[in-house]
Amino acid sequence: MKDVALNPLEQTLESQIRFNNENIETVRMKYCLYARKSTEQDERQALSIDSQVNEMLQLAEKEGLEVVEVRREAHSAKASGQRPVYKEMLEDVREGRFNGIIVWHPDRLSRNAGDLGELVDLMDQKQLVEIRAHGQTFTNRRSRIHQVRSFYS
Repeated sequence: MKDVALNPLEQTLESQIRFNNENIETVRMKYCLYARKSTEQDERQALSIDSQVNEMLQLAEKEGLEVVEVRREAHSAKASGQRPVYKEMLEDVREGRFNGIIVWHPDRLSRNAGDLGELVDLMDQKQLVEIRAHGQTFTNRRSRIHQVRSFYS
C-alpha cells in the first residue's frame, strides 16, 4: 500500500485528533436529581415533585446513572437567587459533591437569566459536567456548551 502525503489541513486535523485522543479524561459522574414545583396553582403544574422524582429515577436506573442525592423544592424560579435548595445544590457542585444534574425539564432549573448564568459558569469551569433531562443531555464540552445557552430559549 502506498503512503499518501497529507496536505497541511489534513496534518493539522490528524494531529488535533491524536492530541484529543491522548487527553481524553474519564470522569466519574455523580448526579443530583433536582425536582421543583412552582408555588403557583397546582393545576398549572406539569408533574408533581414526586412524579418528577419517580420518572427521573427510572431514567437514571435505565441509563446506569449514579444519583447521589435527590433534592426537592416548591418555589418559583422567576426571580434569581431566591431558591434555597437550588442555591445549596450549586454550592455542592462547586465543592465537588456532584458534577451532574438530572432534572425532569430544563425549566425546573431556571426560568431567569441569573440562575442560567450560574449554570453556564459552572459548566465553563468544568465543575458541572452534565445536565440530563428527558431526551436531552447538555455537557460542558466546547462543541455542546451552546446547547445549555439555548436550553431555555
